[in-house]
Amino acid sequence: MALKTVRIKSATDIAAMRAVGKLAADTLQQVGALIRPGITTAEIDDFVVADTRAKGAIAAPLNYSAGGGHPPFPRSVCTSVNEVVCHGIPTNRTLQSGDIVNVDVTHIFGGYHGDTSATFYVGEPSKGARHVTEVARKCLALGIAEVGPGARLGDIGAAIQEFAEAQGCSVVREYSGHGIGTGFHEPPTVLHYGRRGKGRRVKTGMTFTVEPMINLGAPGVHLLDDGWTVETQDGSLSAQFEHTVLVTPSGCDILTARERPLENSEGTPYDFDAARSALAAD
Repeated sequence: MALKTVRIKSATDIAAMRAVGKLAADTLQQVGALIRPGITTAEIDDFVVADTRAKGAIAAPLNYSAGGGHPPFPRSVCTSVNEVVCHGIPTNRTLQSGDIVNVDVTHIFGGYHGDTSATFYVGEPSKGARHVTEVARKCLALGIAEVGPGARLGDIGAAIQEFAEAQGCSVVREYSGHGIGTGFHEPPTVLHYGRRGKGRRVKTGMTFTVEPMINLGAPGVHLLDDGWTVETQDGSLSAQFEHTVLVTPSGCDILTARERPLENSEGTPYDFDAARSALAAD
């Protein structure tokens, strides 16, 4: 089967994607400072709605329809708690100490999309919660480290899968990273598992997300009746981190990089932006 055409971004496209990526990163930065026991996921959504509007941007998830029988997504951000893998719908659920929550922010600004997410600890995490979250964070760093002209998409997936499985975790296979630009989801599909040297060759000017979903237990998932919420099949914890990246002549740029480390309201650091360089010292 022929591969779908991937649009190589122009200098104008890239400038616009840097702008929207910066806005999405800032919103996620501010969300981190809200995370605490007692907050509801609906309150997180309320903040994202207000902050997105203040930036002159649009929340891409609101009323987004993925087709295939999915109803339109009803809120402006995804909040995935504990065993929820992705696409959690904000509700009046109150976060409890010990929970983990992934917050997935996607803005549209100037006609372009910026997509980023992080998993936060709520209060004091359990040993398992800390483990799966840190594995997911490092999986993203390892995946991004593979990105550069001439690499294969399979190299990204292999790096993520090798590390996750070596740490006793598993990689969700049903959901993937994706191309991004004027479209929310564009070619190519970026799997988070695979074999080195396989898959589409990466080229300068491509923009896509890397967003591994890592389970503490088995990789199986199931979709709830709401048509969006995805949970682990065995009820184990799941964590995810995501960035939008641009392939450059020398490697890649993270378009949703943050200006400072993520922190929650209790001052717990989520220093993913330092994690890539820190891996060399592990």
